[in-house]
Amino acid sequence: MRRRTVGQAFVHHRVGLTLGMMRTVIPALAETEFGVPKGSFLLLTAFVVAFGFVKGTLNFVAGRLSERLGSKTVLLLGWAAAIPIPFMILYAPSWNWIVAATVLLGMNQGFTWSMTQTAKLDLTRADQRGLTVGLNEFSGYVGVAIAGIITGYLATAFGPRMGLFIFGAAVIMTALILTALWVKETLAWAHAEGARHAAGQTTGPKPRFPQNIADRPSTWEVFTLMSWRDKRMAAISQAGLVEKFVDALIWVVYPVYLYERGLNLAHIGWVIGVYGFVWGGSQFFTGRLSDRIGRQKPIVWGMWLCGVGVGMMLMGASVLWWSFSAAVTGFGMALLYPNLSAAVADIAHPNWRGSAIGIYRFWRDLGYGIGALALGLVANISGTINSGFWFVVSAMLISGSIVWVWGEETHPRLNPAA
Repeated sequence: MRRRTVGQAFVHHRVGLTLGMMRTVIPALAETEFGVPKGSFLLLTAFVVAFGFVKGTLNFVAGRLSERLGSKTVLLLGWAAAIPIPFMILYAPSWNWIVAATVLLGMNQGFTWSMTQTAKLDLTRADQRGLTVGLNEFSGYVGVAIAGIITGYLATAFGPRMGLFIFGAAVIMTALILTALWVKETLAWAHAEGARHAAGQTTGPKPRFPQNIADRPSTWEVFTLMSWRDKRMAAISQAGLVEKFVDALIWVVYPVYLYERGLNLAHIGWVIGVYGFVWGGSQFFTGRLSDRIGRQKPIVWGMWLCGVGVGMMLMGASVLWWSFSAAVTGFGMALLYPNLSAAVADIAHPNWRGSAIGIYRFWRDLGYGIGALALGLVANISGTINSGFWFVVSAMLISGSIVWVWGEETHPRLNPAA
């Protein structure tokens, strides 16, 4: 079992590397390299809007497919979708090609990131879900941070297009080979867990599974349960959607904001890398923490702390201050991010857990698209990207309050079913 988990972690690290290669160089050089007119905030955000809507939709599809085809097959489909991306960046004659490449990136991330998480949860005990999701997200987001830094240096050494091509081609082909040769199918573990629950053979505290859903529910049943019929799941889903406003801001606005203030690509990569490293590395601690104190408190604290960190970016004007602000935001994200997924897994029955995670991730990653679109509109109306920071601050504080009021503790040991 340990070998299977390590294999998934190595592949997930490359999922993060693939996402990270698009997060530093492309937004910063959208105007000079890809012809985006200066001040065209909506056009600049178009590639993240496309990514969010595609990834969100395919998270939904991937969760359902994993219960039929297994996670390894879906994972391979995700890596196959990524193969054209480095070539499209290398030869892109216009920004439209970058948007199209990001659509393929959304397909890749929707299939691969969902499946690495689902597969690990199939192999995990209920009292270790926080640690497991934390490990998964650690490997992914450390990969995002590393990729942002490496691509900044490669773009400086070889030019932005060739630097991204070299990095992207190496990561994608390595991941495809690793998945084919090393990753094992985990669907049998989920089936066995469901059978134990049905036979009453499970030990320990009983999870607070929703009662108003069939044993083998339809896709629509799970979707409505996650979206509004179960208040706990709805609180988790809306928090997932809103927290992606932070990531959309950091993806689209931070590179432009820092580039306009005189930072070169390598320095931008390091500032944004601090966010990714703190977010990724802290999840070892924050995921394990939620296995001890529960999910709800870290989620709420993380939402509020993220909002504070975003606001801090505008209150200083040095690399050290921006890095510190990014670290505060990253730690807030580490508190909330793995524990939202763990909370879904706590109260989703094994028979439909893959679908529940996929639907939660649908709403969560839709936040990329909605957040990027909202940021573009807010910046367009106000005429400055600074307004986007305050929009995200407000959204995070309100969303955290909704979790506090609507949610409940989901850890079965701390809040078991009667």
